[in-house]
Formats: sequence, C-alpha cells, structure tokens
Amino acid sequence: MRVLIVDDEKLARERLRELLNEIPGHAVVGEATNGNEAVEKTAELNPDVVLMDIRMPGMDGLEAAMHLMGMESPPSVIFTTAYDQHALHAFEVNAVDYLLKPIRKDRLALALDKAHKLTLEQLRDVNDAQDQPAARTHISVHMRGNIRLVPVQDILYFMADSKYVTVRTPSEEHLIEDSLVNLEREFGEGVFLRIHRNALVATQYIKAIEKSTNGGWQVSLKGSDKRLDVSRRHAAAVRRWARR
Repeated sequence: MRVLIVDDEKLARERLRELLNEIPGHAVVGEATNGNEAVEKTAELNPDVVLMDIRMPGMDGLEAAMHLMGMESPPSVIFTTAYDQHALHAFEVNAVDYLLKPIRKDRLALALDKAHKLTLEQLRDVNDAQDQPAARTHISVHMRGNIRLVPVQDILYFMADSKYVTVRTPSEEHLIEDSLVNLEREFGEGVFLRIHRNALVATQYIKAIEKSTNGGWQVSLKGSDKRLDVSRRHAAAVRRWARR
C-alpha cells in the first residue's frame, strides 16, 4: 500500500518511515507537516493510507481527515496521537483507527492490515468528544474532482441558494453543499452573524450597518461593493451586535 506520513515533528516522521520500511508491502510516497499539506499531497500522490498526527499547528488532523473524505476516492486514515487513555475513549467507541505514540512496529502493522475508510459521523463524534471541539479553519470546495481549501478568515459571507451555499471571498466565489444552520452552529455569532434567513456575514468584514432607501437595513462589507439586506426578523439582533 502507498502511505502518506503527516506529522509536524521531523523525528516522528522519520520514525514512521523507518517502521514502514520494515513492514513488507508498504511504501512511503510522501510526507506532510500539517493538515493543509496533507490535503494537497493526498490529491497529488493518491495514497492508499494516510498516517496522520492529530495535534498539529494550523489545520489539525481531524479537520484534514474531514476534507479528505470529500475526495472521489478518499484514502484510509490512521491517526497517530499522544492523547492520554481518557481522551482515546472517543476513538475506541467510534471504531476509528489510531496509534498511540510512541508507535510500535507490531501495532502499526495491525492498523495497516485493518485500515478502513472513515465516515463523516465517526469524525464528527470524535471531534465532539474532545474537550474543546474545534471549528474548521478552512472550507473545502470540490472542483472537477480536486479539493480547493478556502481559509475561513478570508470568507466575507455565506449565502444560501436552493440546496447550495455560496462562499464569497474578496476575490472568489464558490458553491458548497452545506447548510447555513450547520455553519452557524459550527462557527457561532462571534465569527459569522446571521443577518437574513439566507445569509451569514463574517463579523470581521462588517464595515457599517446602514438604513436602505426602502427603510430597511443593509450591511456593507470591507473588500466588497455589495450591500446585503438585513431581514426584519434579524434586524434587532444585528443592531444589538453593532452596539457591543
């Protein structure tokens, strides 16, 4: 099997490479140092298995695995972790493959033999079981079989339209299959503010909340000439947010 190693620590990557060289039938096709690189290298190298650390700076292993699952042919994922036994309970009850550091050769071989595809429900359950479940740092956009990672910090707003949601940045626009309800629950009012039943606006990009010509309210944004309408239902909450 073709294996991609993902860990921000060089010594950990070297250790896994050495172990894999001793296990017949497996070849290391590449390495990555964080979640972003893991997604990029997976798309480029098409590994069968990704051995991935969980705690990494920037995008962690759980989020990276969630993005990988959106690929047409996602790899199997085996997490490597230094979590204590209490935290590992979340992995055990959800049947997620993991290796506890320091990793032993026999345990690695066993995990590779039973490597399987993760489900979105498994990943969400594990993430929810952590002390501080993390919101995504990127939104994955599927483009002709490839994945484009859009940093959440670059998003101006989410706009719902039928079964799709438009993701708007200062320079790009993409469609994703998600719901505003899920996005609002994940990121919270501190990051995105609901201004309409079909719109969530990034609070860091709100420039002004102003009266429109028809007597309603509109939000103007930094980095965009577009003004977004505030619905009557959400006007009071938006104005309360502006007074904070």
